[in-house]
Formats: sequence, structure tokens, C-alpha cells
Amino acid sequence: MRDTLVLNASFEPLSTVTLNRAVVLVLQSKAVVEQAHPELRMRGAAVDIPAPRVIRLRRYVRVPFRRQAPWSRRGVLVRDGHRCAYCGRRATTVDHVVPRSHGGGDTWLNTVASCAEDNHRKADRTPEQAGMPLLRQPFEPTPADAMLLTLGRDDLGALPDWLTRSAA
Repeated sequence: MRDTLVLNASFEPLSTVTLNRAVVLVLQSKAVVEQAHPELRMRGAAVDIPAPRVIRLRRYVRVPFRRQAPWSRRGVLVRDGHRCAYCGRRATTVDHVVPRSHGGGDTWLNTVASCAEDNHRKADRTPEQAGMPLLRQPFEPTPADAMLLTLGRDDLGALPDWLTRSAA
């Protein structure tokens, strides 16, 4: 499924939506296409438009200020590029640096992407106790960065530089 980035009328990132939802917003004249997929087009009986990669709302939407990106398992996997923080292989699970049984919580700074094998091997210990150093330290993405990262590395490269400076 392709995600489309939605920008506010002021060009600030708001969210990502499915390609179908983006086309509906454009057809309802609620949004304009800022950037399209180069070779994809959406065709219908009376319509032929480029498939939107980035759309901008025509009217400004007031959004409450959010200090932190909400934590999620998917967010951790995306933040770490689906790479295991212990060995660098493909990650499918999320590991707690300080295990929950030792008081560690579901936070950006306490969770990393992990392959199932390393997650099982580390078990109920800290990385130091297990002798498994982290290849990279966990960090907390800004809300805008977290949203841009959901588009994926390939789609990020196709977006304008001014939009991805902070997420790259």
C-alpha cells in the first residue's frame, strides 16, 4: 500500500493517508497535488490524474501542538529501519532495553527493533548483562520526523529536500 503525505495549507506535514483517500481529497477539491508518482496515474470514466505522492490541503487545519510522537511497536520498527539493534539483520520484534519486569516501559528511549533470535537470547536481561551491546542508541523522533519516517526510506528520497531535511 502506498502512503501519501498530507501537508497543511501552510506546507507543514499533517499525516499520511492511503492513495485512495488522497485521490478522493483531490477530486473533492479539498487538496491539490504537490508531487505525483512519476509513472502512476489514476484513471476513471471521467478522470485521469497523476497518482499523488504529496498533497496539500486548500484550507488551513488547526492542529493541537504535540510535544512527543506517540510510541508504537510499528513506530520503533520504522524508526530503526527494520534492522536489529544487536546484529543488524532484519528485525521483526521490539525489545525493551531495560526489561518490563525490571521497571522498563514502552518508551522511545527504552525500546529497539530486534530480530526474534536476539530478542530471545537477550531474554529478561539488560544488554550489558547479556553481553549484547547496541549497534545504535534508541532516540525519540519528533512528531514530524515520525510521520515522515512512516513513508519509508524509498519514498523519502523522492520527496523535496525542504520537506525531508529534518527526517533524514
